[in-house]
Amino acid sequence: MTLWQIVLLASIACLALKLLGYLVPASVLAKPATARTAELLTVALLAALIAVQTLGSGQAIEADARIPALGVAAILFALRVPFVLVVLAAAAVAALIRLLT
Repeated sequence: MTLWQIVLLASIACLALKLLGYLVPASVLAKPATARTAELLTVALLAALIAVQTLGSGQAIEADARIPALGVAAILFALRVPFVLVVLAAAAVAALIRLLT
């Protein structure tokens, strides 16, 4: 099986899972526990994605310029700075650190 076949199968599986989500009755989704779980699960998945992309380097954990850039982005995000500026500032911090090291 080639990499593209795996990607296509994974894409089809994700689409099928999304379509199955539309079949869930509204009464199930209206329960407070379900709504709270869905909200927390989204945040947890995004946090995991950020951690993997920031710290991961192949199979190893690597500390480099991405960590301070993420910190700057988190601070600016907490200050409710527009998202474009947050991305630009984080990229500038990472670039500056990589330039200096």
